Amino acid sequence: MDKKWVVATMSTVLALSLAGCAADSNKEPAASNSKPADTKGDNGAASGGKTKILYWTPDRHDADFMKSKIEEFNKTNKDNIEVEMTVMGDNYPQAVDIAFASKQAPDVLQINDFQTYYKKGYMAPINDYMSSEMKETFKDSLLENKNTVDGKTYTLPNTGQIWRLIYNKDIFKQAGIENPPKTLDEMVAAAKKITETGKKDGIYGFASPFKSSSGFWRASNTVAGASNNTGIDGYNYKTGQFDFSMYKDIALALRQMNEDGSMLPGVESLDIDPLRAQFAQGKIGMYINHSAEPGVYKDQFPTTANWAAVAVPTTDGTIKGASQIIGGSYIGISADSTHKEAAWKFMEYVYSDSLQSEYYEKGYGISLIPTVISSGKKPSIPGIEGFLPKRYDAIYPANPLTITEGSLEGSKWSDAFSAFVFTGGDVDSIIKDLDTRYNASLEKARASGATDIVADPSFDASKLQGKLSTEE
Repeated sequence: MDKKWVVATMSTVLALSLAGCAADSNKEPAASNSKPADTKGDNGAASGGKTKILYWTPDRHDADFMKSKIEEFNKTNKDNIEVEMTVMGDNYPQAVDIAFASKQAPDVLQINDFQTYYKKGYMAPINDYMSSEMKETFKDSLLENKNTVDGKTYTLPNTGQIWRLIYNKDIFKQAGIENPPKTLDEMVAAAKKITETGKKDGIYGFASPFKSSSGFWRASNTVAGASNNTGIDGYNYKTGQFDFSMYKDIALALRQMNEDGSMLPGVESLDIDPLRAQFAQGKIGMYINHSAEPGVYKDQFPTTANWAAVAVPTTDGTIKGASQIIGGSYIGISADSTHKEAAWKFMEYVYSDSLQSEYYEKGYGISLIPTVISSGKKPSIPGIEGFLPKRYDAIYPANPLTITEGSLEGSKWSDAFSAFVFTGGDVDSIIKDLDTRYNASLEKARASGATDIVADPSFDASKLQGKLSTEE
């Protein structure tokens, strides 16, 4: 990847006004969805009298592709628009907050936290920019609190992260394991056997990027959602309360693999890209991640490893709920942009069937756009077949996790479970503490009007199955 497109240093953040270190969470969302007239200012100036549009994204796996498409847009658009893309690092949420607080927000940005961005007034509604044809295309794809609020649309879906167990077939064969694991117990046993047979060659059974709390949720969230039919993200949709017992079995499995020495050494400080590099070199038997991996192993970390992706293991080997697809939101226009018309021209280009079809066919993501899916075309990139939607894959309704964590006292659930994986302790006490703190914060969020998501006694995650695909 071209490193100059990756901005992940603290200098980026410190260059912004320290006076705006916290965005005003009480800022009202945009009240009108009428098209505002663009104004021209210093931030919108570009060479040759063009209107400059700033675009921020945290996505690294598709940076080269998007860079080439933006270069194409800059050369061919008839509206004198020039887009500058910045690929952020793990500090993306913080950088977005500081940018809005200091009035230096980009014109177009990836919406990785819809509910929070809406409450803070970061997004402009796009209803009046959309053509009738575009509205028809997306009419059945929009979700409340993921794309829309009270009839106003702020972002559209493009692709979804479909999560799988990714494993090296040759490593499994060398360890004498015929099939990838379907249960958590089988995963623990396979990791141990792979390590016993491969350790002398630097090969270990399992890894996850535990440098951050994502090491736990990447490995566990899909497992939890597939193993029960009540919810995801620790949230029980039926009761309207948090219940982190859904992670108990996977937490114990990860803890056991650590105790067995089945994880790659140094996994505590491992980030996702170094993990991918190790997997590409044939040093990791299996890990859990999403559908960006085929593109990663084609372009970012080219590999000759004989790998594949299958459904994540569950507690008992059956899928009782649904395997979560993370998706629904993609990019939106900044409420602070003084060039919303130009920003929409770029956003419309990104959502065009031609760009989205090419994005899908090259394996950068699994499309959730009906016109792309119905085209009959499928990606041909190696490894993508294991990530194509199955009957058990589903998009869950919005839940109040992010809003709840905004006022949470103490550590977050993924941090608490990550600590358990490496230091042990009483998992039941950890779960009880998380339930108590999260539900107390949720009660405050509801009382203040920060969320209107409540219990749905009829919820059954298994009923979410089959809406994207009927393939077994």
